[in-house]
Amino acid sequence: MKLDILAIGAHPDDVELSCGATIAKEVAQGKQVGILDLTRGELGTRGTAQTRDEEAKDAAAILKVAVRENLKFADGFFINDKKHQLEIIKVIRKYQPDVVFCNALDDRHIDHSKGSKLASDACFLSGLVKIETKDEFGNTQPAWRPKHVYHYIQWKNLQPDFVVDVTGYIDVKMQSVLAYKTQFFDENSKEPQTPISSKNFADSVIYRARDLGRLVGVEYGEGFNVERYVAVDSVFDLK
Repeated sequence: MKLDILAIGAHPDDVELSCGATIAKEVAQGKQVGILDLTRGELGTRGTAQTRDEEAKDAAAILKVAVRENLKFADGFFINDKKHQLEIIKVIRKYQPDVVFCNALDDRHIDHSKGSKLASDACFLSGLVKIETKDEFGNTQPAWRPKHVYHYIQWKNLQPDFVVDVTGYIDVKMQSVLAYKTQFFDENSKEPQTPISSKNFADSVIYRARDLGRLVGVEYGEGFNVERYVAVDSVFDLK
């Protein structure tokens, strides 16, 4: 299966929180989208790896993505080395995405910036023909380099390089976020409070999208950063 977009996140829920509405919009427009989680989020204060597995499955169904995989790297302790790069390269070559979304360039959680650099490096290395990988059936995989790598915005309010108009898709995004029942606001929960379990945080997902939308003249927006200049055919391509 070839994907148009592969969204990579260090933890299950990274993608939903940061670019869930963009994914929902692209899926609705007929694009094939997949999600790759690097870890199971097993170090999270609330819930377990098993509950996150189920929540990720539910969220994927809400977003209607074509596929979701988890590489089961060590939460908090994975590093950007050959071993981890090769595992991501195998997935990139398997699905041959034209666009990859990955973690924020800089963020509060150490896994986010690590995951960002790891995914980006893997995207580049995946295009080198002298790096040999095999698929699950033992077949040699052809080299493949995504055309674009975009970094979604997470905890920190980084200045976006471009904003996607996601008006009409914020409700689907929030449904996918709240599928992670153990992680986010629940007034009846007896689990410890965390920075992302407050009502303020849940509300912030919406008001950030509304604010980004305001700044570009639409109702809701999601922001992304780029590693290289964005080119357009005409100035009229810009809204």
